[in-house]
Amino acid sequence: MKVVICGAGQVGFGIAERLAGEQNDVSIIDASPRRIQLATEQLDVRGVVGHGSHPDVLAKAGAEQADMLIAVTLHDEVNMVACQVAHALFNVPTKVARVRAQTYLQPEWRDLFSRDHLPIDVIISPEVEVGEMVLRRLSLPGAIDTVNFADGAVVVAGVYCAEDCPILDTPLRELTQLFPDLQATIVAVQRGGKPVVLKSTDAVQAGDVAYFVAAAGQVKRTLSIFGHDEIPGQRIVIAGGGNIGLYVAQELERRNSAAKIKLIESSRERAQVVAEVLHRAVVLNGDALAREILDEAGVPDADTMISLTNDDRINILSCLLAKQLGARRILSLVNEQGYAAFARGLGIDAHVNPRQITVSKVLQHVRRGRIRGVHSLLEGAGEMIEAEALETSPLVGRPLRDIDLLEGLRVGAIVRNGEVILPTGDLVVRAQDRVILFALSNQIKRVEQLFRVSLEFF
Repeated sequence: MKVVICGAGQVGFGIAERLAGEQNDVSIIDASPRRIQLATEQLDVRGVVGHGSHPDVLAKAGAEQADMLIAVTLHDEVNMVACQVAHALFNVPTKVARVRAQTYLQPEWRDLFSRDHLPIDVIISPEVEVGEMVLRRLSLPGAIDTVNFADGAVVVAGVYCAEDCPILDTPLRELTQLFPDLQATIVAVQRGGKPVVLKSTDAVQAGDVAYFVAAAGQVKRTLSIFGHDEIPGQRIVIAGGGNIGLYVAQELERRNSAAKIKLIESSRERAQVVAEVLHRAVVLNGDALAREILDEAGVPDADTMISLTNDDRINILSCLLAKQLGARRILSLVNEQGYAAFARGLGIDAHVNPRQITVSKVLQHVRRGRIRGVHSLLEGAGEMIEAEALETSPLVGRPLRDIDLLEGLRVGAIVRNGEVILPTGDLVVRAQDRVILFALSNQIKRVEQLFRVSLEFF
């Protein structure tokens, strides 16, 4: 596949890294020569210095032969115009744009992004995606990573396995016998910084981060089996009143009437704007690293402190300071890929990576075959994938135990007519089933082949 990416920032670089690593033909555009130099030195990509919305720049990047254009610059308008130019002048089949300003996405303006107006096929709104991820973490405080599949019927969650985890060293097939009515499957672990796809004879070990697939109604019970019975907090302090912080505060007000919310914002002007929008939350103007502001916000008595500023260092340090002051749980926004393991090692309970979330959203539309959902895990080393099985798929009509193609993959659940079914060796996949599975990054091409539309299908 030939892909043109506009924007070589954290998100654009991350997308280019994944796509180039999968032997796609990638060109990346950015106005900064330094960013293009870094991208071309570190990745197998073609770099073009210039504005991604300019026709001559798109032409140099090979837009005329491109299968997809992904516009993820810092400016919504540049992203939208780039898609418009790619459509009108180069007839690029698929166009993806990152749009941050929520006013563009209001229901009354839904016709804006149509072929007759702004021909954008996929809109990515990172603030909403990241905000929803934060809200899911708040509702499941025992998990360090969560994502929904199959229209919310299935949840994938990551959980840290401490020394006192009740199921340590228990083979997975014995867990099925111990909890026969539990609709959950452990699919992979991160062990010693590396991903491991588990078989039924394997077991989780102390220090693992285990990822499981569960029916939505079984997630809390599954977390308790891992020794995590944390109750969602009601006293919440948010550092950062930007788009993400405001979205989280608004949704908490709407979804949880019992929540006591305090928000800290360093800019006086922004704090005033946020205070006018929120109804119940208390907004404080000040520095999230200042002890007096944290005391005024009630951090020592808080159930959860969430840091959502634009600065990773402020996020991490304010969370650690909050933990020292007495906050029960801390959650940090972490943009830099290298900071994730660093933050966990310092004692951050959970972190959210906007780049990983945006990359996952893009990959959902890059993947070939009937791929309905993608979530990047383990810092890009693996993916949870939801795909629809077609009649021509080699998965259909045979018991799972007889399918050699599943070697190196791990099926977590099958969703059939809205019912969540756990995978067993005897289970036979049917056409139109939704299959949720884990795959290491080097197995993605095989997954695409399993769910690809064959010519025989027509």
